Amino acid sequence: MAGLSLANPGAFTFGLLGNIISFMVYLAPIPTFRRVYMARSTLDFQSVPYVVALFSAMLWIFYALIKTNSFLLITINSVGCVIESVYIIMFLIFAPPKARMRTFAYTFLLNGVVFAGIVLFTLFLSHGINRATILGWICVTFSVSVFAAPLSIIRLVIRTRSVEFMPLPLSCFLTASAVCWGLYGAFCHDFYIAMPNVLGFLFGVGQIVLYLYYRRSPTTPIPVTPAATTPPPATVKDTKDISGMIQLPENLHVAIVSMSPVPVVEVRRIEPELDLEARAPVPISVKTVEVAA
Repeated sequence: MAGLSLANPGAFTFGLLGNIISFMVYLAPIPTFRRVYMARSTLDFQSVPYVVALFSAMLWIFYALIKTNSFLLITINSVGCVIESVYIIMFLIFAPPKARMRTFAYTFLLNGVVFAGIVLFTLFLSHGINRATILGWICVTFSVSVFAAPLSIIRLVIRTRSVEFMPLPLSCFLTASAVCWGLYGAFCHDFYIAMPNVLGFLFGVGQIVLYLYYRRSPTTPIPVTPAATTPPPATVKDTKDISGMIQLPENLHVAIVSMSPVPVVEVRRIEPELDLEARAPVPISVKTVEVAA
């Protein structure tokens, strides 16, 4: 795998484009965490996508260090480690006690115990070129396993016939990212980078095709189960301020609250309650549940 070498201009070009696109994807959850900061609460958002993203970035940095000459792979994943760590720290600060403990446990087990086990196994139980081969297969296995996320969101789109759960810009960005890193791996003759991105490209194209097919279809609401904890009741003015909120049948609303590598959407059911000033029923009580792909 060539790094920042002009002797391989194809790898440099697509690696640089991959860095730019991946950086934009890493920044996509900022609106989610702005809401967390303003509310001083995680509002039932889940920390798992960000813990997984941190583990993925750490794993690819370790692979790049073992393989050497992989500056572009190291730079973007180092930035990703910093950004995802900031997200996780915000969860640890603002989450309720039980959610905080779960976040800490997930982070410790995945990014501490599991990652340390991989490092020790790779360094002490393998030698020479076998290290890069073993670690490459670990990276491929993990990358393929996280494709359960787009599979679940695809099932949700087909079941509800609604593309509101699968924003087109996200699908396009992730597809472009897969193309760039896939070509980067091809120019570097690195199977372990190219192979999972071929799969990512196929999933991305599938999501775009589904979007084009279902974008004009009538939507079918999905069952909504109240979360264990719900945010304080919102007013009508509050609901108007939620970016991306779209009206669905039977008083269901969906708001896209995160465009992380694992998409997160928020589904709200608006129930009528008497407005004492207007003397008329208006939707003011909000129940929130999150669907994480």
